[in-house]
Amino acid sequence: MSTSTLKSEAALSDQDRALILATQSGLPLVPDPWAELGRQLDMPAEQVLDRFRAMQANGIIRRVAAVPDHYKLGYRFNGMTVWDVTDQAIATMGQKVGDLPFVSHCYRRPRHLPYWSYNLFAMVHGTSRDEVEHKAGHHPGAAGRHLLRPYHSLQFGNSEKNRIATENLERDQPCFA
Repeated sequence: MSTSTLKSEAALSDQDRALILATQSGLPLVPDPWAELGRQLDMPAEQVLDRFRAMQANGIIRRVAAVPDHYKLGYRFNGMTVWDVTDQAIATMGQKVGDLPFVSHCYRRPRHLPYWSYNLFAMVHGTSRDEVEHKAGHHPGAAGRHLLRPYHSLQFGNSEKNRIATENLERDQPCFA
């Protein structure tokens, strides 16, 4: 469950809505995407950038970032690593894990005791299952982590797989779905 990042009651302007709609499928793949968006929406490039900065400052958007297609890049295997990290250490550990070149995203989530004690999650990508397992074993603090594998095959809509995954996690073992 995510919490809202909205920092004010600021309503979206028509320009903000137009910018959000224009970027739903990504930024234009040109040397100056801000200028291209401005051209499309009849705004100066600096105003486009200022609007994005304002929306981020107000919590309307979290960030503007590249989202690679891992499959097209050859990374067809992945695994979600999870840890039970103390609240005092999670910011430091999260930064260390998130800085690793093979981690695409790292985030904190609440524990759901007694069923789920893990609060730090990181996605590891690789070109083979062995590579993912090797990388997951080289995280800082890897001794306290568990690898849910193969993550891309876990079908959350399948109740039998969910039951097996839950049983494995309750036994503190890797999840093979």
